[in-house]
This record gives sequence, structure tokens and C-alpha cells, in this order.
Amino acid sequence: MPPLKTHKEFQRSTSPATVGVPATTKLSPREKYAQKVLLNLNSLREDGRFCDVEIVADGITFNAHRAVLSSSSTYFEAMFRPALGLCEGKQKSVILHSIDSSILKQLLDFVYTGHVQIEQQNVQELLAAADMLQIPEVVSECCDFLCRELHPSNALGILRFAEAHHCEELTQNAQSYVFTNFPQVAQEDEILDTPQTLLSRILTSELLRVDSETQVFQAALRWIKHDVVQRRQYVFDILSNIRLALVPIQLINQAADECRDMSLKVALRSVQKDLTAKRGQLVPLRVCPRISAKKNIYIFGGVRRETSSGYGWNHADCIFDSVAKFDIFRREWLEAAPMIIGRIQPGVSTLGGKIYVVGGERGSQILANGEVYDPQSNKWSEISPMIVPRCEFGLCALGGTLWSVGGWIGVDIGGSMECYDPIKNLWTEIGEMPEPRFSMGVVSFEGLIYVVGGCTTSSRHLADLLSYNPVTQEWTYLAPMQTGRSQLGVAILGRYMYVVGGNDRFSEVLRSVERYSFDDNEWTVVSPMTVNRASPAVASADGLLYVAGGDQTCEVNFYRAQITISSVEVYDPLTDMWRSCIDLPVSRSEAGAVVL
Repeated sequence: MPPLKTHKEFQRSTSPATVGVPATTKLSPREKYAQKVLLNLNSLREDGRFCDVEIVADGITFNAHRAVLSSSSTYFEAMFRPALGLCEGKQKSVILHSIDSSILKQLLDFVYTGHVQIEQQNVQELLAAADMLQIPEVVSECCDFLCRELHPSNALGILRFAEAHHCEELTQNAQSYVFTNFPQVAQEDEILDTPQTLLSRILTSELLRVDSETQVFQAALRWIKHDVVQRRQYVFDILSNIRLALVPIQLINQAADECRDMSLKVALRSVQKDLTAKRGQLVPLRVCPRISAKKNIYIFGGVRRETSSGYGWNHADCIFDSVAKFDIFRREWLEAAPMIIGRIQPGVSTLGGKIYVVGGERGSQILANGEVYDPQSNKWSEISPMIVPRCEFGLCALGGTLWSVGGWIGVDIGGSMECYDPIKNLWTEIGEMPEPRFSMGVVSFEGLIYVVGGCTTSSRHLADLLSYNPVTQEWTYLAPMQTGRSQLGVAILGRYMYVVGGNDRFSEVLRSVERYSFDDNEWTVVSPMTVNRASPAVASADGLLYVAGGDQTCEVNFYRAQITISSVEVYDPLTDMWRSCIDLPVSRSEAGAVVL
């Protein structure tokens, strides 16, 4: 397990009801008395008075009192109990062979003072020793420390460590972390050394939260290839835990082509032939996505403008409060609970398993208020409004908070940024953009916020790409798009940011699509959509890019107008091709989209 970060001091109060209470807390007379007894007992130990046993580790001797040790540790209580007749019960010196002397000193200090320092350097040894000596308070606090330090780079190591020491709560928390963050965990080196039995248990779980089964397949192949000579015997055992019918056949073919080990190549070819022939002898053909991998695309708010409405439509009457939900697996549109109010051009993002919809426009009013949707209860709740009302702005989640960026703020373009803390239900102004901007795309990726395209006071339909580091509060200009655009759709798929449609500097609605490589800082033009779209709703799921609705230009009676469309299309990056999908129930544009 990689070294852990940060540390804390754990203080045990003599009263179980006040475990962890800071030393500055006012104590009751009974608590003061108990604290005084502990302090006096420790003074007696340090002075060597009334000590009746020596505990030895690494050749270093520590004086102690049998009664004090027995009262704090069932291990020592059993050792010193005369009725059990253990030889240590009569010995002046007791040698502990499997505990480091520095760790033993800290545990003895805890027994006599109620204090122990838990750090990244000692937490594992401290937990193991406290577990052996049966000092549950230290074990519990070490487990809490490790829970707070869970990270993709150490989660599997912590899980194995917790299981080895029978720490049930830590085991459950570490396992849940691995399941929830499996795509990130699978990229770390720890997975390469994971035992086959544990890996199989993870890969077979319904609770793996993955974007697609491809991520599970790639993780399994990475593990096998790391030591293919020893692990080829597990190939079919490992592959049996993967829902291969949900993995694109092109990826299986590619994996087989690139494989140098003949036995693994034969196994992959056999699976590929079984799937292609639809025999189902090696691989079940009818499988469902994992429970935690099932995804729905939610489309929020927006507006409808259709030619049948003529010129006299009431803009406010066409604003949606409805929420369209697309079940990716069943391929059908459903309706979720409507928002509290209808809005167009809102900021939409997911955070903590919930969906936040903030700001936007209703009629001529720009909104600051927001609401949050809980998919489990299918209910909406209000949240605190932003400090600045905004529409055509960016909203993204980063580090457990929401960030709102720029936008149209009434009579001007906004350049401020706000950060929302869902625990405090509070927005805070956090900084400024290099230049006020609206109608752009905003996403977050690996700790940075990216802003692409849009309009400023000096330029329209920009090609700019900027990144913002919240830690250093620095903005960086990156490689620009090949086509400047505003009212674009944007989403992340894999390690790419896709920019879809929009309007260009000639006020033409685009069907072109570009993608940005976060690794290479390069833009590439991919196949264009089948139809032109401005202000589409865009989301990625199951390895595909979904684009729904949007605006198109239409001439009615010599009048050039923007009308909304209901068509939906899907892009597959493996084939660089678009295909049609089931249309929206009604046409809409300027809506928000998320996947959950």
C-alpha cells in the first residue's frame, strides 16, 4: 500500500461518551478525577514505582503495571490471569517478538495517557499491533484514519490489509470505494498485484460503477498481461466474470490482435467467435448491465420553437419544466418528476448521486435560484440561490463542490465564478475569468476546469480553450479548436472532450464535431453529425456520445428563424460513425443533460 498522507492525533477520553473530545473541552468532576488517576499512573510508570512487569520488544524494556495493562487490553488480561496458568503470568519480563519497540511504546503511552499519534508512517503497524494486543480503541481510530485516506492508488491495498486484520467496517468502506471508483482504481499499479480470488470477487460484483463493461474487460486484460505466464491458467475464470456480450466486438478483436501470448490470444479468439456466431457456449449472450452501471440520460428544461407555432408563440409558454429520461439499456424515453420551475439554458451537473439544476432564464428573467433532484425518491428540493443570476453559463462538479463560471448576467457578460458547498448549502464567490464570457462549454477533468468556445465582449464564436487550476487559481490557454463556435454542446468521453455543433462566426448552425485530447493537448476533427445543431443536449454513456435536440435554421415566409428539433443521434468513437437513436418525446433546445 502506498504511503498515506496527513495525520491526526487521537485523544481517548476516560469516558466512552466523550471519545475524541478535544482537550480544551470542560470536564465534569468525575472526568477530571479519571484524568487525574491516569496522569498519576503514568507518573508512577515513568518513575518505575510499583511496576511489577517488564515488557520487552527489540531488546528495549518498558516498565508497566499488570493491573493497568489488564484493564486496557484483554490480551494482557488473559496473559496475566492466574487461573489460565500461562508462564508469562509469573515472569518478571515478557518478550513480545512481533511488535516493533517504537510501536509498543506508543501503545503503552496510549494505555496510560489516552493519547496516540496516528500518521501515514505508523498507521499500518499501529493497527496490526493494537489488533494483536486487543486494544479496540486504537484499532477503531486507525480504521477511521485509513477510511479518510482512501484513494484510487491505495484502496486495494487498504482492502487487503483490512481483510487480513478482520476490520469489518474498514473492509466494507474500502470495498465500497473500490466498487464506486473502479475505473480510476483499475488504472493504478495496485491492481496488478491483486490476488486472483480478490480480483474475481471484484469483477463479478453488481456494484461496480463503470461507464461501460469495456472498462472491466480492459482491467482484466491488464491484470493478466502483467504476469501472463503465471496467470494464463486463470484466463477463462477471469473472463467469466465479465459481461463480454456488452463489450464491443471490435475491442475484443483488437485485444486478440495485439496479444503476444498464444494461449491468451486463442482464448480471446474463441470468445470473439462465440459472440460473432451467437452460439452462447462460452459467453452468455443475454446479459444485463451491472446494477451500478445502468445509466439514464436526463434532459432538463429547455424551450420548444416549431414552425407550426408561427410567429405568435408565447416564449414563456414553451419553456419546459419537464424532465425527459432515456434508459440506455431499454432504449426508451421516460418522464421523471418535473422541476420546480421551468428554465432554459440552465447549468446542470451531478454531485454525490444527485442532479443539480441552477440558474438559466425564464421569459425575460435571468435566474439565480437552483434545485436538486434525488433519483432515488424522484423528488426535487430547492437549494440556495447563486450570488449572481446567470444563464448561458457553465456548471461543473469538482472536489465535492459545484462551480459556476461566467454567463450572461442581465445587461452584460459575467466573468465571476462561484463555488457551491452542498453540505453548507452555500455559494461563495471564488475568482474571475481572464475575460467575461458566455455561451461556452464548461467541463471538469482530473482536478481542472476547462472552458471552451463562447463569446466575449470583444469576440464572438471563439475557438479558445482555457483551463483553470482551483489550487493555484491560475488560468492556462491551451490549443484552440479548429472552428470557433458558441452555443455548442460539450461532454467528456474517455480521455477526450468532445465539442458538438453550435453557431460559427457566419451565424451558420454547425454539424461539425471536434475532440480534444487531454493527454496530447491536440484537437482532432471527427465525423460530423447527420444534422446541424446549435444548443444541443450532449452526454456520454457506455462508451458512446449522445446528442439530443437543439436548434436548426428554418426559413418561413422569407423569415429566417431558429426552430427546435427532436432527433437524437449517437457517436461511436471506435468506428467514428454516427447512428440515429430514438427521438425525444418533443423537440427541445437550450436544455441541460447529465448521465446518472
